[in-house]
Amino acid sequence: MTEIDFHQISTDIKKWGVELGFQEVSFTDIDLSKYEHHLKDWIDRNYHGAMSYMAENHDKRCHPEQLVPGTIRVVCVRMDYAMDSEDSLDSMQNTGKAYISRYARGRDYHKLIRKRLQKLARKIQDVAGPFGYRAFVDSAPVLERALAEKAGMGWIGKNTMLINKQAGSWFFLGELFTDLPLPVDEQVADHCGSCSACLDICPTNAFVKPNLLDATRCISYLTIELRTSIPVEFRKPMGNRIYGCDDCQFVCPWNKFSKPTQEKDFTPRHSLDDAQLVDLFAWSEREFLKRTEGSAIRRIGYDCWLRNIAVALGNAPSSKEIVSSLQSRLNNVSDMVNEHIEWALLQHES
Repeated sequence: MTEIDFHQISTDIKKWGVELGFQEVSFTDIDLSKYEHHLKDWIDRNYHGAMSYMAENHDKRCHPEQLVPGTIRVVCVRMDYAMDSEDSLDSMQNTGKAYISRYARGRDYHKLIRKRLQKLARKIQDVAGPFGYRAFVDSAPVLERALAEKAGMGWIGKNTMLINKQAGSWFFLGELFTDLPLPVDEQVADHCGSCSACLDICPTNAFVKPNLLDATRCISYLTIELRTSIPVEFRKPMGNRIYGCDDCQFVCPWNKFSKPTQEKDFTPRHSLDDAQLVDLFAWSEREFLKRTEGSAIRRIGYDCWLRNIAVALGNAPSSKEIVSSLQSRLNNVSDMVNEHIEWALLQHES
């Protein structure tokens, strides 16, 4: 790698990244020491709940060179997924429709971004020659928000999301760990100020304080990560949210600057942005697997899908159709799902 102009290569990498569909590319070193204590404290408080993987590989998570030997830099990329069809909390207000987190309505972003990162790596290799690298998209013990923050891509806000002045927080992240000594970008300042909109809106009061989330109370955790019964205290606050929750992003003032994505793969499939709960609850397991093929939703499995919808049906305005929908599956599902159906039916007795 002698006679290589790494400043020029870094400029080229950013240009190639945009050509490949990323909205931003930036670079950081691998010193995550200021984040290590925060992660350990979060785990010690058991705020990760059933996400046991978060308590594993601590050293690799905080020391990228241990995850991929030889790593000295990380190329961070951002890909926006905002849609212009919805910009308020109206879809969560007393409705028989399902709310699915924006990021999960289209095709699974993991493969799409990883393929683009591999293409980016090949472009770099054409210029720099063989080099060490590995691509990650939420697929290994990687502190991606910390790395992106260090790379100047934004700041970790009070809701623990990475926030970018130009894009808000509606975006995915990906990384290339590399042994190339690329010049690093400058970290930006925190711009949350005195705003507490995200903390105040949380339906389950999951924020212990600014920048500290008790995931076990978060609706995204309850509907996606938890594989057992949803605690009764959180069922009413869940409303019609059957996969994830975007409330803290909807109210973030910085998201008014987000721009609609041009990625067709992120376009909602099977009308998941406008689906009736009773229709989704009627899906057979075969239909569920077929209609969630290539989707992040599939990972929760059919039982959790029914569990989440049963809770939402319990929170929906009472009607004969909804009660009939719940009754049609009563005692024809797993014990866990049945428990949530019984709870939902009780909500419609008064």
